[in-house]
This record gives sequence, C-alpha cells and structure tokens, in this order.
Amino acid sequence: MTQRAPLSTLSADDLAAYRSARADDYAALQARGLKLDLTRGKPSSEQLDLSDRLLSLPTTTTDRAGTDVRNYGGLEGLLELREIFADLLGVETAQVLCQGNSSLTLMHQVVTDLLLWGAPDVDRPWRDEEVVKFVCPVPGYDRHFSMLADFGIEMVTVPMHEDGPDVDAVAALVADDPSVKGLWIVPTYANPSGSVCSQEVAARLMAMPTAAPDFRVFWDNAYAVHHLTDAEVKSADAFSLAAASGHPDRPIMFASTSKITYAGAGVAVVALSEANKAWFLRHLGMASIGPDKVNHLRHVEFFGDADGVRAHMRKHREIIAPKFAAVDAALTAELEGLDVAEWTRPTGGYFVNLDVLDGTASRVVELAKAAGIALTPAGASFPHGRDPRDRNIRLAPTFPSLGEVETAMAGVATCVALAAAESLSG
Repeated sequence: MTQRAPLSTLSADDLAAYRSARADDYAALQARGLKLDLTRGKPSSEQLDLSDRLLSLPTTTTDRAGTDVRNYGGLEGLLELREIFADLLGVETAQVLCQGNSSLTLMHQVVTDLLLWGAPDVDRPWRDEEVVKFVCPVPGYDRHFSMLADFGIEMVTVPMHEDGPDVDAVAALVADDPSVKGLWIVPTYANPSGSVCSQEVAARLMAMPTAAPDFRVFWDNAYAVHHLTDAEVKSADAFSLAAASGHPDRPIMFASTSKITYAGAGVAVVALSEANKAWFLRHLGMASIGPDKVNHLRHVEFFGDADGVRAHMRKHREIIAPKFAAVDAALTAELEGLDVAEWTRPTGGYFVNLDVLDGTASRVVELAKAAGIALTPAGASFPHGRDPRDRNIRLAPTFPSLGEVETAMAGVATCVALAAAESLSG
C-alpha cells in the first residue's frame, strides 16, 4: 500500500482535491440505495441457529435430584446450571444464582434493592442519601448509563484503558466522597473498547479504600467466553481479590447466555458473596417463587457442562470473527496513515471502538445515515449520550451478513474520510 501523508499535513490545494474525491465517493455510495444496520450488538440469525436444538429440549421434567422443574420453588435456580456457570466464571457454585433471561434485569434489581433497603449491615438505604454517584468508565455500555440516569444517579466518568478503568482516577473519586456508591465495569472484552481488566487493576479496585462503606463494583462479565481468537482470555478473579483485601461484599458479578444461545430466551446469572446472596434472596423472595427451571434444564441438557459452552462458543467465533476482520480491513484500506481515526482490533466481545477526528463523530453518523447505513448515535458510549470530544462511535458487526459488513464498513470509512476533510478544510 502506498504510504499516505496525514491529512492535516496536506496543502490547501491537495486537501481540497482530497475532499472533492471523497465527496464523489460519497455520492456514489448514496446512489447505491443501501439499507444496512450496525447499531446494536445482536447475534445474527446464523448464530441463533446454532442453538435450535433447544427447541426440542428438555427431554425430562426432573432435575438430577428428581425434583419436578415444572413446579414452584428453587429460587436459586437449577443446581446443575449453577455449576456450569460457576466453572465458566471462576466462582463457587454456592455464589451463583440462575434466573430469567436478562442480566440487565438483575442489575436493575440489585440497584433497586440498594436504593430501597440499603446494603447488608448498612442501616442507611441509598434513597436516603442527598445524592448517589457511580463511577463510569468511558467509553462504556450505554444501557448501564441509561439505567443510572433513570434512577437519578449521577455519573462520574473515568477513562477506560486497555487494562481496565483508570484505577488512579477511580481511587481518587471514591477515597473521600461517601456519595460515590458504585462502579460499572465490563471486565472482559469491554463494551465497546474490547479492553480486558488486568489482575493488577482488578486487585486495586477491590482493595482501594472507599469513603462509602456500601461501595459496590458491578462486575458485568457479559463477554467472559466470547473469544475471537485462540488466545482465550481469563477474567480477573474479582471475588478472591476482594476477599483477600477484606472487602468480600464489594463485587457483584453478572453474566448471561444472551449472546450464547437465544438472546431473548436465555438464562441470566448473578454471583454474590455470602452476605450479599442472603440479602438479595431475601428481597427476591418477595417478587418470585422461582425462576424458569424448565429453561434452566433445557440449557443443561443442551450444553452438558462448561466445556460444552466453550465448544459452542467456538462455533460462534467461526461466524463472527471474519466480520471483525472485515471491519479492520475496510478501515485500514481507506484510513490508515491519515491520522483521522483510530480503532480497536478486539480479541473478543461484540464491538469495535472507533475514534474519529475530534468534533466529527456526529457528522460521520449523519453522513452514514443519509447513505443508508445506520450507526449507533455518536456519544452513545458516554453518560447521557454526550461525548465531550464528539469523536467516539461504537461499531457492531455481528448482526449483518459478512457481505453486508464489508459493504457497510467501506461506506463508513468513506464517511469518516469525508467528515475529516470537511473539518480540516475549515
């Protein structure tokens, strides 16, 4: 490939010529009449097809102990499924509760319980505080942020690095302010950056002094087994680190099969310390007489064990890894060397994080929309959808076909280049 000069170094005439050429490319893109969607990290139909054997399961109505799963009870969830998730998440079976299909629902329930009743051994519920704050690494998961906004919880941002949140910034925020009650983190293949929280960063998060005695780390391990390469990253051991530092109740872990089996009919789990588990079950027991254990048994029969889940995820990887490669190839072909964009090359998860020239992300999304390519709104990975630099775009390549990803990303690259040329032209 011919070495490109950074766009900002071009003469006025050369920049004008470049902008004109990209405008021609964009006009041709619009003329294609595309209708493509890269907005959400959903499994494709081909991925969902991998789990269609679930529709013929379970083959029995009783669990290993002989209990009829069709009846009431079993608030903690099916033991056999709890064992599988304990293996996958690196925790003890006793810590794991298996529930409905949505881990987001479990997160919402934990926050609600903390607001209404407070944490174990803390007399003051969060609703009695004048203000409640959460530390939110950015870019991050938009639904975490929208949930907090709905509760009226203030969000304080820190940068998300390749090895996890900026732990010095987090420690400074929590040290002296008792209103800082929590931290969101997607520790493995973070949404959208693909970052992996290192054991060292996790250890500091679990050990750092906090002004709030009821500070909690919401450890959303949504992509723990969603590898894109043979190098299968292992998540940091949050619970052991927390216990060793004298804060066993600090982490609350979440996961689900939403991007493993059926996104709309899977199983969600929460893992907790002994004290947090008793507290959570006490309140859950007022809302439920037991989860869908038929679906739990269906998943147990489908997977067999944790190795069955891992083998299943390798089938997912065969489908989606080429799509991530296509994203990188398209951006590289159009933008490498221009110094107008940076993007991640994740080894797992569901997203590619694209940072464009400051002040141009909204314009890129606008151009793409007008060309028939739907992108997540600029700034969606920041609280209240406000990216102070207007540069961040989350790309979600899993749902479209490979051919659609290739077409869409070539178009996105054209939009990034045109928006940058417009901005630099003044």
